[in-house]
Amino acid sequence: MRAIVCDEFGSIEQLKYKGSVQDPKLKPKHVLVSVVACGVNFPDVLLIQGKYQMKPKLPFIPGGEIAGRVIKIGEGVERFKIGDSVISSCGIGGFASLALAKESSTVHMPEGIDFVKAAGLMTTYMTSYYGLKVRGKLKRGENLLVLGAAGGCGLAAVQLGKAMGANVIALASTTEKRNVCLKYGNADFVIGCDTKDDEKISRGLKIKLKEVLKGGKVDVIFDPVGGSISEEALRCLGYFGRHLVIGFAAGKIPSIPLNLPLLKQSSIIGVFFGQWTEQFPNEFLELFDELAILVEKKLIDPYV
Repeated sequence: MRAIVCDEFGSIEQLKYKGSVQDPKLKPKHVLVSVVACGVNFPDVLLIQGKYQMKPKLPFIPGGEIAGRVIKIGEGVERFKIGDSVISSCGIGGFASLALAKESSTVHMPEGIDFVKAAGLMTTYMTSYYGLKVRGKLKRGENLLVLGAAGGCGLAAVQLGKAMGANVIALASTTEKRNVCLKYGNADFVIGCDTKDDEKISRGLKIKLKEVLKGGKVDVIFDPVGGSISEEALRCLGYFGRHLVIGFAAGKIPSIPLNLPLLKQSSIIGVFFGQWTEQFPNEFLELFDELAILVEKKLIDPYV
């Protein structure tokens, strides 16, 4: 098979295209997929750099989510047959013409979506939906603040927040990114903090939120960014609000003063979708079925 291979941890420029790599060996409870499209996400970059929570054994093939067709079925597989169009969260191995996928991490592709867009559903949309619904318990009519709203998970959270009936405030750093949030996310409000000065960010964020919410409160914060903006956003959270920790795209894990959640009786909630799918495979399948309905109703549409 053909593949893009990581021989050593480092920059993505070090990846190598190889025209002849050994095909994956079929395992029980796995399917072999002919890959049509593969998502590219921030965790892939971290894996290639050797900075992710897990380090694959070198050399390895990156690529954590795929869309394609089943061509072989391992012993014990019950939910799929040869020829099925599927999406899978495979962790690694996706940047190849063939990929091995666990049955428990694989789902049927929803109706009304092509392979390219389907390859963007698992990491970003399922992480965001799990965060908003299962961990954040977002309710219709609540105010949702999305940090890094033009990024993969961020834009997915904007679309999902709207689909769930929330009022969505999208925070993005440039005019171009804010326009993406409006055009492709249908955000209710877009705001920006075009400064690296923490004091100005804090003051500016409070002022802008006060303006758009007209004295209302932020109920849920969706935070895939980390860094200094996390604390500043937390300071704007209303009483009994929920701050969802998705990741740290800014490159810095913040140190949060714990008096902030104490004073507001708010919650800081971790969102680790990959771990949850391993622990609760049946609940994962049920949640994806709900997401598939949103896709088929055109309530969400991956931006490629």
